[in-house]
Amino acid sequence: MLHHKKIVIALSIIPQYFIVKWLSHYPEFIETYYSNGIYPYLSKIFRFMLGWIPFSFGDIVYAFSIIYILWWVIKNFKRLKTDTKNWLIDVFSAVSIIYFAFHVFWGLNYYRIPLHKSLNLKPEYTTEQLINVTKNLIIKSNKIHAGIINIDTIPVAIPYNRSEILDLVPLGYKNLETQYPHLAYHQKSIKKSLFSLPLTYMGFSGYLNPLTNESQVDALIPIYIFPTTASHEIAHQLGYAAENEANFIGCLAAINHDDIYFKYTGYTFALRYCLNEIYKRDESLFESLSKTVNKGILKNYKEMRLFWEAYENPAEPLFKKTYGSYLKANKQDKGMESYSYVVALMVNYFEKNPS
Repeated sequence: MLHHKKIVIALSIIPQYFIVKWLSHYPEFIETYYSNGIYPYLSKIFRFMLGWIPFSFGDIVYAFSIIYILWWVIKNFKRLKTDTKNWLIDVFSAVSIIYFAFHVFWGLNYYRIPLHKSLNLKPEYTTEQLINVTKNLIIKSNKIHAGIINIDTIPVAIPYNRSEILDLVPLGYKNLETQYPHLAYHQKSIKKSLFSLPLTYMGFSGYLNPLTNESQVDALIPIYIFPTTASHEIAHQLGYAAENEANFIGCLAAINHDDIYFKYTGYTFALRYCLNEIYKRDESLFESLSKTVNKGILKNYKEMRLFWEAYENPAEPLFKKTYGSYLKANKQDKGMESYSYVVALMVNYFEKNPS
């Protein structure tokens, strides 16, 4: 009986795959019945169950899973030749269960309606719009920088530790909720990753565990980018799987925060993306605009760049390529490049909301 059940579970990966692909063509259905229907309840249940634990339960699960998989492979290696059929049944039954849990607990959010539609923003923009928004972001970022430090050549040092930032992050969403009720975030479940060092070497600053709905932030990244990174991961918890959308929502949460340091990280985050896009289009214009940015802001950018350069290694491109393939498999056709699409959302949002 157990063997028969394993076969059924293993073979269920086939209809599961086609059901997911079929559902991906109906974003309105996903948006209504999953992303705004079942998922918010599932997400809140997981956050209430695990949010109070001071460490990442999901990271512990990952660690034990990796150890168990290695142990199982070593123990059952000989079976691969002598009992191939049952070996494959065991493997595919496990893969089938994980595939099911991934999509039910979070993964179907990849196929929801694009954020620009639900926020009534245009998905494209002109170079002129980009330049105007960038200039306004420079003015705003310089003003906030001056409000923190009256010397424009000094970078901002955020006066909170990482644990304090994680406690403060939800307040930005509380303010954002008044503008966008569907971005309400209650019962936080965001933690420092237990795997921060390998995460850094892989080139990632955080991630969401789709099976426990816990957000993890790399505890080694510069404190300057900690608020926006944490806000980004919360956006994933709220069901925004696309990286460009999570970046945009995380930026909004930071700039809507009451704390001036969060506002600073949010506005300079948006400015950095817009400047990078201008650099791709017109290097001379980029150089000209960069000269109008307070040197202290540029030093914060440099701090972040030097941090990542210090951890560069031959394996990092492989990890990012693998993750890029994962994104493409989940309807983000540009893979890792989808991060840059946040500019379209930013330009159209800040054009409508210049203050």
